[in-house]
Amino acid sequence: MDNSNAVVRPPLVLALAIVVGLGLNWIYPLPFVPASVPGTWIGGVVFAAAFALVIWAITTIRRAGTAVETVKPTTAIVSSGPFGFTRNPIYLGMLLGLVGIAIAFNTLWIIVTLIAFYFVLRYGVVAREEAYLEGKFGRGYLDYKDRVRRWV
Repeated sequence: MDNSNAVVRPPLVLALAIVVGLGLNWIYPLPFVPASVPGTWIGGVVFAAAFALVIWAITTIRRAGTAVETVKPTTAIVSSGPFGFTRNPIYLGMLLGLVGIAIAFNTLWIIVTLIAFYFVLRYGVVAREEAYLEGKFGRGYLDYKDRVRRWV
């Protein structure tokens, strides 16, 4: 099998984190942004920056001629663009997007689901991707890992 064998598809888990967080907020609100802070605007800016990071990363991967999806083979180590400062810019963007949503909707529940989402990503996706890439690209990937941090 020539793919990372990730436990889940990250966009599905991201959607689940948002739905569960907003659902819990509907049942039992847990606001955390002071009323004097324009949370909707700040959250929107954080979300927009996160979305831009994800788009930049996806565009960079596609230009390199390799797949974005975890269920498809990786054909190249991408180290340009956002991959020059984080090995996981798409996942980092997803995490930051959740922060933006939490601020915009003023709910700590999204932060709770963000924590769960992080652990699913870290151990169910990223760890498997790293093992797959080490096996497939060997020294080339190990050198990249030495140069670029996993998150930031």
